[in-house]
Amino acid sequence: MQENDQLKNLRLNYERDQLLESNIGSNPFIQFKFWFDLVLKANITEPNAMTIATATKNGIPSARMVLLKGFDETGFTFFTNYESRKGKELLENPFASLLFWWREFERQVRIEGRIEKISRKDSEEYFNVRPIKSRYGALSSNQSEVIENREVLEKRFLDLEKQFGENPPTPENWGGYKLIPNKFEFWQGRRDRLHDRICYEKVKNDWKIYRLQP
Repeated sequence: MQENDQLKNLRLNYERDQLLESNIGSNPFIQFKFWFDLVLKANITEPNAMTIATATKNGIPSARMVLLKGFDETGFTFFTNYESRKGKELLENPFASLLFWWREFERQVRIEGRIEKISRKDSEEYFNVRPIKSRYGALSSNQSEVIENREVLEKRFLDLEKQFGENPPTPENWGGYKLIPNKFEFWQGRRDRLHDRICYEKVKNDWKIYRLQP
């Protein structure tokens, strides 16, 4: 019960900034870039870490952290094993949600949309600029599958290093996804839990902007 009491009293008052209709851009990608550039300049740990939430065709959700590896006005790109749990869920249900949380700025961004695979060429180009140990990590892991123990995984890693040397191939079941947004929510923490929540929602070819209650 003591731990529960401690949890009840864990809270911060957010006072760092505000988000008003008068100080946002008309394009959500530009607004995201503005916030993301500030995060990059702040040198915080893993500024590109994001949660991606997927769901099965029956609506059973799951979420995990991945790293953003590129974005522009066509969408947000990350890389993974296509046969992982998220890969299988995206095959069944190609819609997902991203969440960025930047504690130092008391900000979060939620992005919803449809997921598509990027080209094989672009996946291979990115794979080949990764650190070589990371390439072997991707090659040796059947992500999300049960394995007997860690030693089996480490042996597979070493065997593949011996086999391919400095030129490991891009796994056939590994590559990039792009989330193509239809909705953004920019959240700025405010005092007394009266947070700012500004949404951009795609309506035909335009972005509708509105505020949500906290």
